Amino acid sequence: MGIFGFFSKDKKESLDQGLQKSSENIFSKLSKAVVGKSKVDEEILDELEEILITSDVGVDTTIKVIRRIEDRVARDKYVNTEELDKILKEEISGLLEENNTQDLLDFDIPEDKKPYVIMVVGVNGVGKTTTIGKLANLFKSAGKSVVLGAADTFRAAAVDQLILWGDRVGVPVISHGMNTDPASVAFDAVKTGVDNKADVVIIDTAGRLHTKVNLMNELGKIKRVMQKFIPDAPHEILLVLDGSTGQNAFIQAKEFTKVTEITSLAITKLDGTAKGGVVIGISDQFKIPVKYIGVGEKMTDLQLFNRKEFVDSLFTKKR
Repeated sequence: MGIFGFFSKDKKESLDQGLQKSSENIFSKLSKAVVGKSKVDEEILDELEEILITSDVGVDTTIKVIRRIEDRVARDKYVNTEELDKILKEEISGLLEENNTQDLLDFDIPEDKKPYVIMVVGVNGVGKTTTIGKLANLFKSAGKSVVLGAADTFRAAAVDQLILWGDRVGVPVISHGMNTDPASVAFDAVKTGVDNKADVVIIDTAGRLHTKVNLMNELGKIKRVMQKFIPDAPHEILLVLDGSTGQNAFIQAKEFTKVTEITSLAITKLDGTAKGGVVIGISDQFKIPVKYIGVGEKMTDLQLFNRKEFVDSLFTKKR
């Protein structure tokens, strides 16, 4: 299937619009760096390095990208400045491919994992509960039956918000209310998923407990009770990060990878920021695949991450 068979024109326009601030930030600086120059030289590469770092790609990842471009310039002998955005796209797309980031074609689940259990983690305020609601809607739109578990019981707003999302999307939400045992909620949610032959169970979890040990213990307990019904649950541990926080998202990713195994990432709020480069840096530094990105407020603005389309939207100069 060609990429535009899956990646519709509407989705690409939404992605372009969502990354507009980041793209404009990069190219306004890049245009100044190359003015009056015909070929890519050391001075331009130094400028490019600064541009990528200030776009929150991160120092280590930026150095990798610059080295790749230096190798390309050395190999091709003469690279003119008109080619720079094309080379940027090719080298960053290649880097993402090496980082286990795959292009998913649909909101699908493995045939032998039913229900497919997703445990969602992330600090308060990153858009975790909203991401779960949008994810439930997208799975349902793909013909999947979904059960939600409101196991972030330390924050009343999280429980109420997830119930609202369940009503809005039309999927059941298992809730015991605030200040109840999160593991008990997860237990009942997975049991309901099994009993109802649901395709997907998504469990919300606490954004933060008093210490890492408490959080680790809580997540461990949730896993153990789910495994009473499904031995290999959860099948996916999704970390939600707020892309607009830039380097703070790196710190959050680092902290959560210490507490539990993270198998996928959702990076939200990219539409309101010029820090879209954070997606590249986080994927590279943690070798965890970015699975979803949030590029707007609409239900469908939570998109499956497609590295080529993302890089194209971020590093294509808008005429």
